[in-house]
Amino acid sequence: MGKKRAQSPPRSAAAAPAEGDVASTSQQPVEPPKEPTPPVKVVYCAVCSFPLEYCEFGSSLTRCKEWLKEESQELYDKYYSEEALQAKIGTLSLEAQTKLEKDTAKKEAKAEAKADAALKKKLASQVTIRRIERTKRKHVTAIFGLEAFSIDLKKAAKQLAGRFATGASVTKNAQGQDEIVVQGDVSDEIMEILEKGEGVLKGVPIANVEIVEDKKKKAGE
Repeated sequence: MGKKRAQSPPRSAAAAPAEGDVASTSQQPVEPPKEPTPPVKVVYCAVCSFPLEYCEFGSSLTRCKEWLKEESQELYDKYYSEEALQAKIGTLSLEAQTKLEKDTAKKEAKAEAKADAALKKKLASQVTIRRIERTKRKHVTAIFGLEAFSIDLKKAAKQLAGRFATGASVTKNAQGQDEIVVQGDVSDEIMEILEKGEGVLKGVPIANVEIVEDKKKKAGE
């Protein structure tokens, strides 16, 4: 006779939750979905290009404050009113406050002196447009000194090439300095462009521009 297999005890059914438990589960409050955090709006200073709260770390705080006061009195009061300044430096000692004011004034004076020197140098700079004779009928025009007025020479050459539908490139002159050479006699037209301040060729005082003739020397001269 075969052996009888032992029967496992019947599985007990899962205990049903008590009536009170069912009620408490169904009555739990459902949390509402969280509102998304709105993005932080950052306002940048038109003078130093820093966010407004970082202007004090630049070298033009006085001009930054003047600009902001004209732009928005509300934002100016937020950062530079008596209450705002007292809240910012209230924890500093009197000695630390005095040092902070002196350091800021010194930094601003240094930056202003540097800007004045750069402006004087720019105003004293000369732009020379040379009409160069290659042959009796062929000329090129060379422009030197534009970089003193923060003009990108490559962009300027591209603008002139498109304007006159001719070749224009940045090359080294005899002194090893960069200049723009345009094919053709377009010196008067370039003077007019500089006077109008077209495209990238702007910011040059016309009184600082001169046209000179560079004729080819004849044999025996």
